[in-house]
Amino acid sequence: MTRIVALALLFASLTLVAVACGGDDDEAASAPAETTAAMTDDGTSTSADELTIVDTAVAAGDFTTLVSLVQEAGLADELSGVGPLTVFAPTDEAFAAVPADTLEELRSDPEALRNVLLYHVVEGAVTADQVVGLDSAATLAGSDLTFETDGDAVLVDGATVVQPDVMASNGVIHVVDAVLIPAR
Repeated sequence: MTRIVALALLFASLTLVAVACGGDDDEAASAPAETTAAMTDDGTSTSADELTIVDTAVAAGDFTTLVSLVQEAGLADELSGVGPLTVFAPTDEAFAAVPADTLEELRSDPEALRNVLLYHVVEGAVTADQVVGLDSAATLAGSDLTFETDGDAVLVDGATVVQPDVMASNGVIHVVDAVLIPAR
């Protein structure tokens, strides 16, 4: 039984890594992420469509900074709620490109941190197919994100969507390669 659980955990981990990392071919980049299985802390299996946006980000492993900031800002419950919501989620690599003093400044100003994080969130489940038809969308921070296409690339306020349509139980995540900062 232990071996079966270990194999299931290995499979779930590899599947989540594959979904989080995405592929280089155009078909994989434009197709919605498939439902995968993950193991919960109690050893039971959970399908990806049962994981919230926050749970999906935690399971992927590439969003530790984002998840930490969401928790610091007190937004974890809001982003785990019923939704639907769309999150343009910067990776840890994207946060590493932000100057350390800027991150510390955000951490020391809860209102500014909350505003920046909510600038990454749009109400409703907006899939990649819908994003390419939009010029802008209102964020939960109250200001608009702008969208444009450059060949096959979709840009959100200048950041590239590197993995679209990561589905969660309460919405959709589009992985972006930069932290989105609202205009002041």
